[in-house]
Amino acid sequence: MSIAPVLRGPNWDLPFQISSYASDIAIGSVLGQEEDKKPYAIYYISKKLSPAELNYTITEKEFLAVIHAANKFRHYITEYPVILYTDHFSIKYLANKPINNGRITRWMILLQESDITIKDRTGKENHVADFLSRMPKPVDAAAVEDQFPDEHLFVVTVKTPWYADVASYIVVGKLPKHLTPNE
Repeated sequence: MSIAPVLRGPNWDLPFQISSYASDIAIGSVLGQEEDKKPYAIYYISKKLSPAELNYTITEKEFLAVIHAANKFRHYITEYPVILYTDHFSIKYLANKPINNGRITRWMILLQESDITIKDRTGKENHVADFLSRMPKPVDAAAVEDQFPDEHLFVVTVKTPWYADVASYIVVGKLPKHLTPNE
């Protein structure tokens, strides 16, 4: 008997866990949590690599899987502790290395937005993410969005109501500088 995996909603009191994996042709990640020492999934993602991404080194592909997961799960992991499991030890090394190439440095800056702890997990223990990175999928080879997020994402804009100038004139008795007497 087999039971289909059931997705659950997040428990905001528990740390999130991301398992990521990269194969030669695709990347896959799982966002989950662990409750009572039992893991459960919240979200699954996988993506076929674009032609340019196929030329990345294996370290860059593994890092790309991490960045793709961080972007997709951003609304879950912002301001919450996250444990990132990857089978590529060099990502943990690169996270502590002061100077990298441009792409890795940009990715490291993106990761600093979140409270992420990187841990190693062998491919044998990373079943779901490994499976997602090897699933045959239709061609969706758009590049992973690894640019800085919109810096105005959390900015609140306040629009002045159309009648503000009229109210100011009635209260103060002076025309605003940008209005003429005819207006």
